[in-house]
Amino acid sequence: MAVILMPIPELDFDPTEVAVSWKVLVGAGHTVRFATPAGRPARGDELMVTGRGLDPWGFVPGLSRIVGVGRVLRADGNGRAAYDQLVRDPAFRQSLSWSDVGPDHFDALLLPGGHRARGMRAYLESTVLQELVVGAFADSKPIGAICHGVLLAARSVDPATGRSVLYGRRTTALTWSLEQKAWKVARVTRFWDPGYYRTYTEGPGEPAGYQSVQQEVTRALERPDDFLGVPPDAPDARLKTSGRARDTATDDRPAFVVEDGDYVSARWPGDAHTFARRFASRL
Repeated sequence: MAVILMPIPELDFDPTEVAVSWKVLVGAGHTVRFATPAGRPARGDELMVTGRGLDPWGFVPGLSRIVGVGRVLRADGNGRAAYDQLVRDPAFRQSLSWSDVGPDHFDALLLPGGHRARGMRAYLESTVLQELVVGAFADSKPIGAICHGVLLAARSVDPATGRSVLYGRRTTALTWSLEQKAWKVARVTRFWDPGYYRTYTEGPGEPAGYQSVQQEVTRALERPDDFLGVPPDAPDARLKTSGRARDTATDDRPAFVVEDGDYVSARWPGDAHTFARRFASRL
């Protein structure tokens, strides 16, 4: 069976995208190896795990333990259960370091996401990881990317072409519609940290959404049409774009996954089960 490398930041990765993907792949008989910046065990975004801090009273000591809106915004029960299993797994606690990973360490590469700038920017801006991604594409290894993981791939420029490794491919990623919905909610419920759901925000003179995942990824592609969203006439289109419904091990209706050869991409945690199953089928 295959060895899948999953590089992650030291903190603030999305717990569902990492843990559900791990659980599905291990359940299919594969081995998942993790890599962190310095080889230390990583931590997922605790707000997504517990929901604490996602309510208007979340900054008040004591009251922050009362979770209201956070129950809806946090990872769902499947994601939290998978994360609880993941952090107890010895393989997760014995990570490689980013700089120690070589092409012989893995057969396939999976790039998960997360949105909290505090931990995610180091991951997205790592030249070590970008070179790793370029090498994996050059070696024609199966590659999966979900949510902000697609942004890492988009930023990985092949020196032989001077273009992103996604140039000429079709992909999806976190859409501006989904990112904007979460951002609007957090500006009210987490008003003291209104940019929590935006890893990057627009500067002076930049139009709304310019620094969104979708728009940056699209700028790296050969054609704007190579970024795919849910077609309006697709079965269960409203379910897929609601920002509330999430797929499960037995229900893929809410999910949207794009496959381009051995490259598989998805939008957000709500696609994680289907994404991981489709990726496993490429191994």
